Amino acid sequence: MNPSAAKTWDEFMEGVWRQNPVFVMVLGMCPTLAVTVSGINALSMGAATTFVLVCSCALVSLMRSFTPKEVRIAVYIVIIATFVTVVDYAIQAISLALYDALGAFIQLIVVNCIILGRAEAHASKHGPLPAMINAAGMGIGFAIGLLALGVVREILGAGTLFGISLFGAGFQPWVIMVLPPGGFFVLGAWLLFFSWIERRKLRRQSAKQSGKPVEATQNA
Repeated sequence: MNPSAAKTWDEFMEGVWRQNPVFVMVLGMCPTLAVTVSGINALSMGAATTFVLVCSCALVSLMRSFTPKEVRIAVYIVIIATFVTVVDYAIQAISLALYDALGAFIQLIVVNCIILGRAEAHASKHGPLPAMINAAGMGIGFAIGLLALGVVREILGAGTLFGISLFGAGFQPWVIMVLPPGGFFVLGAWLLFFSWIERRKLRRQSAKQSGKPVEATQNA
């Protein structure tokens, strides 16, 4: 892989995995916990946020040379709000049931710290293409986080996946999973899982550097 492609891939994967907004930076927790009662809600919110993130970062990057520093945050919010309005009307046109399910969290994309943070930390300092690639990675990472919660909560809380029954009429749903505490339980379980993966990775790296068998560091 040539250096340019490697850098592009690195920019994209930063948000998908290494700096995942949900599981690493723990950002955007309000929609993460509130709308993930089903897979379709999680996927829709993730797609909406990704669209706003990519479009707003592209426009912020294009305007970075002539946006006064004193009003840059206000400009970013106006840009973000414009694309959120587009998403808001689009979802209303596509499905009123989905719009009602997502509720006010569509409009609250405006104040999602992931989007404003990307605009300030990355898009305002890079060209449109790198800004869009980085934003796409962050948006997809956020969508993956939402979907990971939504799938588990829907399967356990309703016995369905994207509305399709998995276990038949005899299944007894875990009602708590579609209630607010269920979101905290599932999020905590995922955070524990990724923390375990990270510790395992660090132990392997430490074992390679010290020359010890991996099994010895795992049992220590």
